[in-house]
Amino acid sequence: MPELTYSSPAIFSWKKMAGPLLRSLWSSARHAVSSNGQYSSKLFLSSYANGLPRAFSSGSATATAAAAASPNSFLDPSRLRNVAVIAHVDHGKTTLMDRLLRQCGADIPHERAMDSISLERERGITISSKVTSISWKENELNMVDTPGHADFGGEVERVVGMVEGAILVVDAGEGPLAQTKFVLAKALRYGLRPILLLNKVDRPSVSEERCNEVESLVFDLFANLGASEEQLDFPVLYASAKEGWASSTFTKNPPDDAKNMSQLLDAVISHVPPPTASIDAPFQMLVSMMEKDFYLGRILTGRISSGIIRVGDKVHGLRRSDSGVDKLEEGKVTKLMKKKGTSMVPVDGAGAGDIISMAGLGTPSIGHTVANVEVMTALPTVELDPPTISMTFSVNDSPLAGRDGTHLTGGKIGDRLMAEAETNLAINVIPGLSESYEVQGRGELQLGILIENMRREGFELSVSPPKVMYKTENGQKLEPVEEVTIEINEEHVGLVMEALSHRRAEVIDMGPVSGHAGRTRMSLACPSRGLVGYRSVFSSDTRGTGFMHRAFQCYAKYRGPLGNVRKGVLVSMGHGTITAYALMSLEPRGILFVTPGMETYDGMIVGEHSRDTDLDVNPVRAKELTNIRSAAKDENVKLSPPRLMTLEEAIGYVASDELIEVTPKAIRLRKRYLDANKRKTMRNKPKD
Repeated sequence: MPELTYSSPAIFSWKKMAGPLLRSLWSSARHAVSSNGQYSSKLFLSSYANGLPRAFSSGSATATAAAAASPNSFLDPSRLRNVAVIAHVDHGKTTLMDRLLRQCGADIPHERAMDSISLERERGITISSKVTSISWKENELNMVDTPGHADFGGEVERVVGMVEGAILVVDAGEGPLAQTKFVLAKALRYGLRPILLLNKVDRPSVSEERCNEVESLVFDLFANLGASEEQLDFPVLYASAKEGWASSTFTKNPPDDAKNMSQLLDAVISHVPPPTASIDAPFQMLVSMMEKDFYLGRILTGRISSGIIRVGDKVHGLRRSDSGVDKLEEGKVTKLMKKKGTSMVPVDGAGAGDIISMAGLGTPSIGHTVANVEVMTALPTVELDPPTISMTFSVNDSPLAGRDGTHLTGGKIGDRLMAEAETNLAINVIPGLSESYEVQGRGELQLGILIENMRREGFELSVSPPKVMYKTENGQKLEPVEEVTIEINEEHVGLVMEALSHRRAEVIDMGPVSGHAGRTRMSLACPSRGLVGYRSVFSSDTRGTGFMHRAFQCYAKYRGPLGNVRKGVLVSMGHGTITAYALMSLEPRGILFVTPGMETYDGMIVGEHSRDTDLDVNPVRAKELTNIRSAAKDENVKLSPPRLMTLEEAIGYVASDELIEVTPKAIRLRKRYLDANKRKTMRNKPKD
């Protein structure tokens, strides 16, 4: 084949006209030679990647230069490494990803660069899994950052099938905790090769003996979870992600020339196996992530199981069903993209083993297979743990409805929830009666994030309190039980134990925390329904000095009704603007949730009663005016600061006969039945 050169400026000036013609000629020549059988597909892919289509690409000059620097990278799976970073919450995954990106020359715009969602940056947590790629010593590393909270465990489950190895990050001071066990079990089940990284070894309380102790605890955890001999032979590295270094030997202050992540990257190259995939087989890819773009439409991300994909190829979507394999849609690949560092770079082709994003199909979603049109076999999907909690989303029907939001109808709420269920497999949406929807998830934090996102998008809705999803096996009622790890000061142990005993928790283990005098760590098994709303109570009981982590453990026998975990409430029986004069007389009755000047209505909850029963009050009562002159004492009313609830606190606080009214500007608590007489008739009805 004659070699083409592009030095002439005339060619580039006419590239818009010549591009389609040359692409057509290239397609015809490729078809002719491939049908002749004298040249392999690799030869043509090599010349393809060396620049024929790229010279006429409309991508940026930076993307073209980056692609030309490694033209045949997608032809050799042995130069690829797919690795997930898994850990317990706050053990340093995202900070570690920052340092790895910086080590490989990526431009980091800010700290925690992988946390791209606004809620992630505000709360300092990772909510969704994200993929990026870095280059290291002529190898391409596809790194997946995963969440640490148990509520977002579905994000971990759906990406473990994309990778061959995992960096297990463990805080050297805290050791393996509840979520460490959860994410590690998922990784071992899929046969991932782990690398243990003991993080935060620069802390004064961390010694070499403590690191050895944590290493033995992790080894025991591996053995208990059924790790194979290959998985038990894991390398151990010591790191300080905050300072940006990792070492294969224990140290607190490595030499200046070793203060980098080179040893960790070298361990990934040597220990994690390359993907076992065939380039010569037809193209197949399992969709693991999905997002929507206004211009490109649906963007599907996943690992290529076999074959090669190029822009313009014809593909179709497949879905497994009870009757076999269903064909969803046939189309053409309009764009291929790959995340490099913190930016998305367009590419012309990708090969087996690589993680890629593609646009062109509008129907397939997570768990479906994208393949060449001649392939009619769907790839096996990832099994997710079942949801454990549910809430009912419905139209806001309060007297103040429609003042703040723009999306008010049940149809819009349903469309938004269905779109969320499509991108987040850990959430199930079941339509109910009278424009209501039952939303099932892993915990109140996960559903709270969904509600907060909808609220910021302009939705108004009413939300029911969370309900635990029970099971019945052999005529026995089962409920979800979670493993809870608590670390608190010794003086708070009695208070916490008493509160958890009312919530049907059972202590599994209890002991001092090594390296922290006066601290106690407890492991408990507690029903999920008992932990709803407990986090704010726990923070108050421990004066903010304790931490609590939880992870789903199993379904166990129903433990009976909970003890008394909440007081009654103060319910408004007036409509209008709340006055300071009325609140002054209500303060001795309990804790207020409102301030003067707020709007209220019949049935709205304005405070917590000091007793176990509800109390109807009038917070809009104003001082009667007379024709007798007196000093203006209303201006001297001093009220205690109210307890203004966040969305998560409200979700954990409301009882079964109450609702949360969510609008873009306010979060209000209300009774399910606003009329006082209706509430009296429903009072004798047993609670769920």
